[in-house]
Amino acid sequence: MTLSLRVAIVGAGPAGIYAGNILQRQVAEAGGEVAIDLFESLPAPYGLIRYGVAPDHPRIKGIVNSLHEMLDAGTIRLIGNVEVGRDVTVDELRARYDAVIFATGALKDAPLDIPGIDLPGSYGAADFVAWYDGHPDVARTWPLEAQSIAVIGNGNVALDVARVLAKHPKDLLPTDVPANVVEGLEASPVTDVHVFGRRGPTHVKFTPIELRELGEVPDVDIVVYDDDFERAAGDPHAEQLLASNNQVKVMTRTLNGWRTRDEGRAPASRRLHLHFLHAPVEVLGSSAVEGVRFERTRPVGDGSVEGTGEFVDVPVQAVYRAVGYASSPVPGVPFDERRAVIPNDGGRVTDAAGAPIPGVYATGWIKRGPVGLIGHTKGDALETITNLVADAASGALAAPTVDAGPDGDEVFELLEARGIRFTTWNGWLALDAHERSLGEAWEPADAAHAGITRERVKVVPRDEQVEISRSGALVAG
Repeated sequence: MTLSLRVAIVGAGPAGIYAGNILQRQVAEAGGEVAIDLFESLPAPYGLIRYGVAPDHPRIKGIVNSLHEMLDAGTIRLIGNVEVGRDVTVDELRARYDAVIFATGALKDAPLDIPGIDLPGSYGAADFVAWYDGHPDVARTWPLEAQSIAVIGNGNVALDVARVLAKHPKDLLPTDVPANVVEGLEASPVTDVHVFGRRGPTHVKFTPIELRELGEVPDVDIVVYDDDFERAAGDPHAEQLLASNNQVKVMTRTLNGWRTRDEGRAPASRRLHLHFLHAPVEVLGSSAVEGVRFERTRPVGDGSVEGTGEFVDVPVQAVYRAVGYASSPVPGVPFDERRAVIPNDGGRVTDAAGAPIPGVYATGWIKRGPVGLIGHTKGDALETITNLVADAASGALAAPTVDAGPDGDEVFELLEARGIRFTTWNGWLALDAHERSLGEAWEPADAAHAGITRERVKVVPRDEQVEISRSGALVAG
């Protein structure tokens, strides 16, 4: 049987785009054909790459180039500014497509259940990342009023948040950082940012690149504490990692280098402190954050730690929790509230009894939880797509009950009838060109910014993005 499929993918981040590319390739190799519509709630594509990666990570954002090529090939149709579950229901998609794949990612902060975490001045890292990346659905301003800040977490997101908080705004200008974010950061009185992790320095979840970049931030000193390293000494699990893991070796060498730096050099105007073996137990304060209480921990030899009964209070005026992300449910799709994922078996979405729901699939963080780097989503998508194609070949998928219409335009007619101002790939090309033109037109405001050039300036308001996209698409068409 020759495959002929129509598939909807919900989420135009890396997971969704990789899934579409793999699906197109597998069906073509089988001698079939597939029409793929990629639905995205935001007006622009790329998800995590555009709205979840710090703007000063050009190497990571280079992934956009390969994602651009996949969408620019014309085999995947982008339909942006459409919220599945609100603008169009899951049942309506299932009636129009042979299969629906959910790749909606993880956008909200995982909770940190300690007393005081809801005090004014306590924030989730995901919310802050959305602000500095110019997400259209968050406020344009951010309360940057603290001189000393605590960041709780020892992963790459914690390091991104700490670096953006500590970095001088002019050093972010060569990136695509939005103008309102630069303005907010310029008003920040911050002098010290403290990053706290429960485990020792050998067990950090940073990557070597992230850690090395931290030491390259102009006019920001990195401060580490000998006591943390001494408390971690003799841990057999750490010694095993050092002997077997090259990444751990590199990061340990970097951290130890900061312990032995030349003390005669001129101090920077800002400091970024790395603390280890600190477990948060309470955010202190009455009407606002005044500090964080930590229990000192010690390694127990298997990679975990235990409390020592020794507590320390660190005075800060703001705290950011960066202890992980969590996914949100999509109306009309099963959701595991405890694990914050769509329940599935190899990407096949399952019902309450554990049975696969025909034609419904998941991939990326909504499938497996927010673990792994962006590159891991390729293997994840391969599993899901392989199972989808196998289901299609075996006749397990129900045929669409709604005629797609000429060139598959029925879904556009549905959205237009509801007044949904959807965006397209041509619209993204127009918005992309507009942002680049803003970068080219940018001029330094004073001598302190002389010599700085900008590749682009990101447009933040949703309505403005949609207007530029739709107007540009009409011109391009």
